[in-house]
Amino acid sequence: MLIDNNVELINFYLVVRDHLEDLLSDLPKHKNEADYYYRIRALDPEKMDPVRRASRFLYLNKAGYNGLWRVNRQGKHNVPFGRYKNPKIVDEENLRLVSAALKRARILLADFSEVLSFAKPGDFVYFDPPYHPVSETANFTSYTSDSFGKDDQVRLSQVFRELDRRGCLVMLSNSDTPFIKELYSGYDIQIVYAKRTINCRADKRGPVSELVIRNYS
Repeated sequence: MLIDNNVELINFYLVVRDHLEDLLSDLPKHKNEADYYYRIRALDPEKMDPVRRASRFLYLNKAGYNGLWRVNRQGKHNVPFGRYKNPKIVDEENLRLVSAALKRARILLADFSEVLSFAKPGDFVYFDPPYHPVSETANFTSYTSDSFGKDDQVRLSQVFRELDRRGCLVMLSNSDTPFIKELYSGYDIQIVYAKRTINCRADKRGPVSELVIRNYS
């Protein structure tokens, strides 16, 4: 089961799973040009059919700056054109692999807490939330128009603990901050290093420490 509250992402998953051939037919029309990019970005996804909406989502992700997906408070995508020489907008082999994997998945547009309606003892649950900011200038949580703040992080930790009480195996990734470590004190917390390419300063891109938190070892 896949649960997310980003309607663009969930629509994309559903189209890749259920309408892949239509998506593959639509993707080649996209152009790696700034004027075209901004015209597509300005379209209202709510007025598009699911396939064209998924095609727009993937195009903006591939052609936008640093592969970033970001929206403002009005839900408008606001990432600038990436100016890449040849972005791989149509990766048919990968999309077919993803489509096959998603055939076995239930896909749900919902808040993360909805997992409590389904989780049973012995189930494995993995959370990949918007990360807690490591500094005031790194406060990016705008994958949807509703930012993911401290209260949401606390609520997520409560869901984590409830799943633990139910006998589920639970894993969560988040940023390496004292706040997150305190929220999950008592659990297995491992520091890992992940390469990050999304930063306005090139010298700040590279391996950064993150936390992998588990209720098992």
